[in-house]
Amino acid sequence: MNDFYSVEDVAELLGLHVKTVRGYVRDGKLKAVRIGKQYRIARAEVEAFTGGGVSVRPARVDVSAVVQVEGVGARDVDRLVTGVLAAAGAWSGGPRPLWVQAVREEERGALRFVVMGPPRRVADMLALIDDLTGEVR
Repeated sequence: MNDFYSVEDVAELLGLHVKTVRGYVRDGKLKAVRIGKQYRIARAEVEAFTGGGVSVRPARVDVSAVVQVEGVGARDVDRLVTGVLAAAGAWSGGPRPLWVQAVREEERGALRFVVMGPPRRVADMLALIDDLTGEVR
């Protein structure tokens, strides 16, 4: 079992933003060891911080979503697919990758994105798709 966690791991485990966890470490509320440019936080420290109220055995939770975009021209399809897949590649590092597939239905003038992965990553991807498709309309 993992005895140390990264700041990102602790943030996901506790449902907090990474910046919040870094702030707790900086303020001394959560003890961490700096290794190179990264902090590592012992499991015992996370348990002490939460009062033992949070299980530090991470459960694997994945979310899937399908986004249908209607009335998209060929030029916009290329722009959307390139942007979404580039972001997915950039966000897919680590042990829990983000999976994204784009499907074009030419006869209907529709584009469909299928997204699966950790809830926060999927939510970020949905927000990006929403932002990018807002420019199309």
